[in-house]
Amino acid sequence: MRLLLVEDDVMVASGIKLGLSDAGYAVDWVGSAERALEVLAQESFDLAVIDIGLPGIDGLELTRRLRSSEVESSAMPVLILTARDALQDRVQGLDQGADDYMVKPFELPELLARLRALLRRSQAATSAVLSFGPIELDTAGRRAGARQPAQDGDAESRLLPIDLGPREWTVLEYLLIHAPKPASKDKLLQALTGWDREITPNAVEVYVSRLRSKLEPHGVALRSIRGFGYRLELSHAAQ
Repeated sequence: MRLLLVEDDVMVASGIKLGLSDAGYAVDWVGSAERALEVLAQESFDLAVIDIGLPGIDGLELTRRLRSSEVESSAMPVLILTARDALQDRVQGLDQGADDYMVKPFELPELLARLRALLRRSQAATSAVLSFGPIELDTAGRRAGARQPAQDGDAESRLLPIDLGPREWTVLEYLLIHAPKPASKDKLLQALTGWDREITPNAVEVYVSRLRSKLEPHGVALRSIRGFGYRLELSHAAQ
């Protein structure tokens, strides 16, 4: 998932970006609303975290513009950050189109939980667990596995862990969110990296290949769609 952070305080932005990056998100940071509008006119993001107290155009006006037809990302979830604890400020932010807000200072685990909820809502998912066939990805608990049918003597099915690297996790999460539809290679590339990390299209193929080898033993195939991208499919054994 690729996030845009709009925050003018360098120290605050650095801390938030580090925390979000450690949680597996690709995070790009800009220090003004004007720069955010320029970026959003050219690139796509899954969610924006916007500080209200920005210089020039403030975060409330930026949110209003994002919800207008002025930018392509008008449906993108927005979480606003504010040091203002007044009820009217919070109400105004939500009325301008924000999906949620947090008052500074805040704890990182709560921010991560709110972001996960907004992303699930935007992708029409109701659970923190994404699944396709036997494959399950717990986005809150950061656990991946394959659901095994109950055997004789077992009361319940069990989850066989699948060990994923950070970028393999990102690829699988993106594929699961969009399954059974295919995911384009360009979108996967954006989900894997921000501006400060260069990943080539060939590198995407490497992560896809590694992931494919971990899914196939569990009856899930990662098919290549020539000239476009990839799609998850159930093999005959898993159907």
